[in-house]
Amino acid sequence: MRLHRLDITAFGPFGAAQSVDFDELSAAGLFLLHGPTGAGKTSVLDAVCYALYGTVPGARQSGQGLALRSDHAAPGARTEVTLELTVAGRRLEVTRQPPWERPKKRGTGTTLEKAQSWLREYDATAGAPKDPGAWKDLSRSHQEIGEEITQLLGMSREQFCQVVLLPQGDFARFLRADAEARGKLLGRLFDTHRFAEVEQRLAVLRRTAEAQVRDGDAELLADAHRMQQAAGGAMELPELQPGEPGLAEAVLTAAAIARSTAREQLTIAECRLTAAESAQTGAERALADVRELARLQGRFAQARERAAQMEARADGYRDAQARMERARKAEAVAPALELRESAESEHRRAATREADARAVLPDSFAGAGASGFAAAERRAAEELGGLESARRGERRLDELVDERDQLDRQERADEGVLQEAEAWLVGWEGLRAGLQDEVESAQRAATRAEQLGVQREPARRKLDAARQRDQFARDTEDAGRQVVVATDRAQKARAEWLDVKEQRLNGIAAELAAQLTEGDPCAVCGATEHPAPARKDAGHVDRETEERAQAAFQDADEQRAEAERRLGVVQRALAAAQGEAGDASTDQLMRQSEELERLYAEARQGASALHPAQERLRQAEQERERRSSAQQEAAVRAASRVARRDALDRERTALEGELAQARGTAVSVAARAGQLERQAALLTEAADAARGAEDTAQRLKDADARLADAAFRAGFDTPQAAAAALLDDDAHRELQRRLDAWQSEEAAVRAVLAEPDTAHAAQQPPAELESAERAAADASARLRDAASACDAAAGRRTELDRLSARSATAVRRLAPLRDEYDRVARLATLTAGTSAENERKMRLESYVLAARLEQVAAAATVRLQRMSSGRYTLVHSADRSGRGRSGLGLHVVDAWTGRERDTATLSGGETFFASLALALGLADVVTDEAGGVRLDTLFIDEGFGSLDDQTLDEVLDVLDSLRERDRSVGIVSHVPDLRRRIHAQLEVVKERTGSTVRQRGQ
Repeated sequence: MRLHRLDITAFGPFGAAQSVDFDELSAAGLFLLHGPTGAGKTSVLDAVCYALYGTVPGARQSGQGLALRSDHAAPGARTEVTLELTVAGRRLEVTRQPPWERPKKRGTGTTLEKAQSWLREYDATAGAPKDPGAWKDLSRSHQEIGEEITQLLGMSREQFCQVVLLPQGDFARFLRADAEARGKLLGRLFDTHRFAEVEQRLAVLRRTAEAQVRDGDAELLADAHRMQQAAGGAMELPELQPGEPGLAEAVLTAAAIARSTAREQLTIAECRLTAAESAQTGAERALADVRELARLQGRFAQARERAAQMEARADGYRDAQARMERARKAEAVAPALELRESAESEHRRAATREADARAVLPDSFAGAGASGFAAAERRAAEELGGLESARRGERRLDELVDERDQLDRQERADEGVLQEAEAWLVGWEGLRAGLQDEVESAQRAATRAEQLGVQREPARRKLDAARQRDQFARDTEDAGRQVVVATDRAQKARAEWLDVKEQRLNGIAAELAAQLTEGDPCAVCGATEHPAPARKDAGHVDRETEERAQAAFQDADEQRAEAERRLGVVQRALAAAQGEAGDASTDQLMRQSEELERLYAEARQGASALHPAQERLRQAEQERERRSSAQQEAAVRAASRVARRDALDRERTALEGELAQARGTAVSVAARAGQLERQAALLTEAADAARGAEDTAQRLKDADARLADAAFRAGFDTPQAAAAALLDDDAHRELQRRLDAWQSEEAAVRAVLAEPDTAHAAQQPPAELESAERAAADASARLRDAASACDAAAGRRTELDRLSARSATAVRRLAPLRDEYDRVARLATLTAGTSAENERKMRLESYVLAARLEQVAAAATVRLQRMSSGRYTLVHSADRSGRGRSGLGLHVVDAWTGRERDTATLSGGETFFASLALALGLADVVTDEAGGVRLDTLFIDEGFGSLDDQTLDEVLDVLDSLRERDRSVGIVSHVPDLRRRIHAQLEVVKERTGSTVRQRGQ
C-alpha cells in the first residue's frame, strides 16, 4: 500500500481545504511530520484512517460523525476527506463526507445531511488518445467500500492502526504489560478468536457426548428392569448408575441367566401341552364321526322330501319347455322385423324434413322436385358471386367514415391535451420546491433511524437474556423442589416393593402347592403324591401384587432421574443467561429498550416518508417531461390532419356512387348479399330433403317384402305372429333360468339318493351328538389351560430374548459413543489446558498467540540489534507467571551482561527503540499474515525525544534502511534535531483561523 495524495476540508483543526502530496514526501524515503502541540499532526493520520475505514483510530473514536467537523470551517463548507492510494496494484481514490448540519437553503436554521462515500479507480485504458487515463466510479455504498478496502489491505481497522500508524505509546505499554494484556492485543491483531471458538466447540461436544453415553446407559438399565419384570423377579440387577464402568457387562450377564431359566420353564410347559393335545385330538375325532353320521342321515331325509316336491311341479316345467321352443323359431324372423322398423322410422323423419323445407319457401316452388330446387340454388349462387366486389367497396366506405371520425376525435383530444399541459406547467416550480423539502426532512429521519437501529439488537438480546435469567432462576427453584419430592417418592416405592417381595418369598410354597394335581408330578420334587401341601395364609402376597409394587418403584425412579436431568438443564441455561444479561435488572433493561424502541419508531416513521417523497418528486419530474412532450406532439399531429381529411373526403364521394348501383332496392350491398345467401341455403336444404324422402320410401317397401318371406319360412302364418312369439332378453333369461334350475335340482336329488354312504347311514340308529360334544369341550378346556401356560412361558422367553438382543445392540451402539466421548474429552481437556498431557497448562488460543509472539520477537530482534549496536535481543518466554497465561512472556537479553531480564526493566530510551523494533517487527508479521500485502508507507508517532544523539542516529539508520524494501516512513515528532536531520517535511501550522499544512520536498 502506497499513499499518493490526501485532501482535507473542514476536518478536525483544518478549517480550509488542505492537500498533502505523499509522492513528493516519499521520494526521500524518510519524511518528518512536525508542528506545535495541538496543531493537528495526529489529525492528518486520523484523516488517512477515516478515508480508508470511515472511523478514526483507537481512543479518538468518540470523535465520529458531527464531532469530526472543524470548528473553524465556513458554515457552507462540507467536511470531506479524499485519499488517493495504490494497493494490490490498483490505484484508488476514496472520498468520505461525515454527516453535518448545513444551513437551510430557505429560511433560518440547519438541516442534517447524511454521510456519503465514493470509491473510484484509475483506468489507464479508458481515456482520450492524448490523455489515456480516466477515473471510473466503483461504488457509493459505505458497506461495499469498507468491504473492498478491508479485502484489498487484508487488515481490519485495528490492525491497520497498529502496523501502519505505529503508536509508540501502545508498544511501550505492550513491553511492560502482563501476559493477559499482551494476549488481548495479539488476539485483536491476529484474529485468534476462532481458536477460542474451537475450545468452546470441543467443550460442547464433550458435554453432548457425555449426555449421550449417560442416556444410553439409562436406556440399558431401563431394559434391565423390563427383563426383571419379564423374568418374574428371578433376575438380580447390578447396583450401578448410568455412566459407571461395568454396567453393560453386568446387565448382559444377568440377562443370560434369566434367559436360561425361562427356557427350562418353557420345556416343562411344552410337555404338558403335548399330553393335552393328544387327549383333545381323540375327543375331536370321536365328535367328527358322530357329526358325520348325523349329517348323512339328515341329507337322506332332505333328498326324499325334495323329490316329492318336484313331482308336484312337473306340468309347469313342460309348459316352459314348449314356450322356449317357439321363441327359438321366432328368433330367425327378428332381423327382418328390426330392418322394417328402422326403414319406417327413417321414412317418417325424411317426410317431416321435406315438409319443413317446403314450408319456408315461396309458393312458386310448391310443385318443384329435388332437381328444381338444385337449379334454383345455382342461379342464386351466381348472383351472389357478382356482389363480392361491391361488398369490399362498402367495407372500405365504412373504414373511411370511421377514420374521418377518428380524425375529429383526435383533434378534440389534442386541444384538451394542450390546455391541460399549459395549466399544469404553470405550477411546476412551486410543486418541485415542496417535494424537495419533504425529501430532505425524511433523509434526516432516516439517518437518525440508522444510528438507533445499530443499538436496538444488542439491547433486545440483553433484555431477552435478562428475562430468561429471571425465568430460569424460578425454574431452578421449582426443579430443585421436584427433585427432592421425586427422590423421597422413589425411596418409599423401593422400600414398599422390597417388603412385598419378601412377603411373597415367605409364602411361595403355598403358591406352588396351589398348582398341584393328584397323580401329576410336583414341579419341585417330582413326586406324584402330595400328602401335606402348604396352605395360603390371610396375608399372602401373589405375583401380580409384587409386579405392581415393582412397576411403581420403577416409575418413581424414572421420575426421579427425569427431575434431576431437568434440574441440570435449567441450571446450565441459567448460567448462560446470567453471562449474557449481566447484573442489570430486567426492569432497568426494559426501560432502556423501550426508550430506544420509542426513539427508533419515531425515526422510522419519519424515515418511512423518504421513499414516497422521492417517488413523488421523481413522478412529478416525469410528469413534467411527459406533459411537455405531449404538448409538442399534439401540435405536430394537428398540422398533419388537414391533408389527410381532404384525401378521405374525395375517396368517399367516389365509392358512394359505385355502391348505389350495386345495392338495388336493398338498404345495402350486405343486405342484398344476405338475402341471396339465405335463399341459396333454403333451396339446398329443400333439395336434400326431397331426395331423402324418395330414398326412404323405396327402402320401406323392400323391408316389408323381406319380412313376409322370413315369417313364412319360420313356420308362422303372419309376421305379427312371429313378433308375438319373440321374447325379450330379460324374459328369455328368466325362462332359461327356471329350466336350468329344474334340471339341476332333479339331478342333485337323484345323486344324493344314489350315494352308498347316505343310504347306509339312513339304516343306522340316530346319532348321539350331545354327549360327544360335551367330551370334546372338556378336552378343549384342558388343552387351552396347557396352551396358556405354554404361551406364557414362551412369551417370557421371547420377551427376554428380545430385550437381551436389544440390550446387546445398545451395548454395541454405545461402544463407538464411549470411544468418541473419550476422544473428545481428551481433546477438550488438552485444548483447555486442564489435561495432564498439557504440561504447560496452555489453552489452544494461548498456544497460537505464543507462536505469533515468537515470530514477532524474532522479526523485532533484527532491528533491535542494529539500533542497540548488537547489545539487546528480544526473546519469547513460554514460562507461566503466577496465575496468568503461559507462553506470552517477553524478555530482553543484554549481550553486555549475558543475562536475560524482563522488558519492564528497560530505561526510557531503551524502551523506545525496543518498542519501535517491536512495532516494525509486528508490522512485518501482520503483513505476511494478511497475505503478503506490501505496506509501502508507514507512520511512527512520537517517542524520539528520549534518545541521545548516537542512539538517534542508529534508529534513523534503521528507519532509513526500510527503503531497501521500497518503503517510505513518516515520523511524527516535534524534536528540533529531527528537522535538521530529515529534509522532507510536512509542517502543521497552528493559527487562530484553523491549522494549515506546509510541505517541503527532499
